Amino acid sequence: MTENDLLYTLALQHVPNIGDVTAKRLISNCGSAEAVLKEKRQNLLKIDGVGRVILNELFGTNHMQEAEKELNFIKSNGIKASYFTDPDYPEKLKHCIDGPMLLFQSGHINLKGHHLVSIVGTRKITTSGIAFCEALVETLAPYNPIVVSGFAYGTDITAHRAAIKNKLQTIGCLAHGLNQIYPKIHKKYMADVESNGGFFTDFWSSDKFDRNNFLKRNRVIAGLSEATIVIESAEKGGSLVTADIASSYNRDVFAVPGRITDSMSTGCNNLIKHHKAHMLTTPLDVPYILNWELEDFKKPVVQKQLFVELDATEKTIYSFLKDNEKQQLDIIAINCDMPIFKVSSTLLNMELKGVVRPLPGKLFEVV
Repeated sequence: MTENDLLYTLALQHVPNIGDVTAKRLISNCGSAEAVLKEKRQNLLKIDGVGRVILNELFGTNHMQEAEKELNFIKSNGIKASYFTDPDYPEKLKHCIDGPMLLFQSGHINLKGHHLVSIVGTRKITTSGIAFCEALVETLAPYNPIVVSGFAYGTDITAHRAAIKNKLQTIGCLAHGLNQIYPKIHKKYMADVESNGGFFTDFWSSDKFDRNNFLKRNRVIAGLSEATIVIESAEKGGSLVTADIASSYNRDVFAVPGRITDSMSTGCNNLIKHHKAHMLTTPLDVPYILNWELEDFKKPVVQKQLFVELDATEKTIYSFLKDNEKQQLDIIAINCDMPIFKVSSTLLNMELKGVVRPLPGKLFEVV
C-alpha cells in the first residue's frame, strides 16, 4: 500500500456515517479509496447502501486535512497500517464482513504459521479464574499459539502476562488510538507486550476515548482468532458479546463452567447450557477440539532409564497408567488426587518426552 493510497483510505475512513462495510462496498465498486472520493455523485448514488446523507458527508473539505494529520502521526511513530486486501493483513479477519478497512499495529507481531486464540472474561476475575487462565496458557505453550485479548483489567491482563511468562506472542486489541493506553495502570506492561507481540487497533490517535468503543474493539478480538475462550463472566458482559461475535464468524467458542451459585460463572454456564460454547474442563480440550498437532516437536525415543528423569508428579501419573493401562483424564485426576488442569499440563509434558500418548475420547496410555 503506497503512502498516497493510505492517505486517501484514511480520508474515506474519516467520513461520518461510513462504516467498514459501506467503505469496502464503495471501494469494490470504484476500485480504490481515491477513486471513491473523485467519483461523480450520480454514479455513487447507484451503489447499494449509499444515500444522499452519506454523499453530503463524503465531499467535505476536512477529510483530507485530517487524514494528513493522522498519516503524519503514523509515520512519526513507526506505526504499521494494514489495508484489508494486503497480504500481511490478518487472514481470518479478512473473512469478517465488518472487519476493519485499516488495521494499525505497533510492536513485533508475526502471525505467520501460528494458531491464534482469544482469551476473554470478567474484569473481576477470581483466584480460581486466574489459576485456570494461567494453567491454560502454560498447557497450550508447546503449540506456540498467539494469545489475543483486550489489555483490560482482570482476565485480559492475566492472559497477556501468562503468555509473556511462557514466551508466547500476545496481541492486545485496543479500544482507542495508539497514542494512549487504557487502563493507564497497564502502561507498565506495554514494553513486554510489544517485544512479545504488540497491539492492534482500528481507532485513530484523534478518536476520543469512549466506552462504546469496547464493543467495536471486540469484533477484532473475535475476528483475529480461530477460537474465543471465556474464562469467567457474569450474566452480562463484554466477553459474552465477543463470544457472540465469534460465533457469528463461525469460530469455535469455549467456556469454563462454574458452580451455579457463583455470579462470575453465570455467563459461561449459560453459554454452555444454550449450546453456544464447548465446555472447557481441562486446557487440553482446546487442542483436542481444534485438532492441533504437535508435529513440529520431535519426541525422543523412550529408554528404560527415562523413568528416573520424571518429576514426582509425572512419576505418580506414570505409575497409575502403567498399572491401569488406558485411562480417561478425569479418572487419572481422581486416582492421582490432582486437579484436572495440573494433570492436563503434566500429561502434555510427558507426551513431549515420549512417555505417554493420547488416544481418542480423552484417553491416555503409557508408550
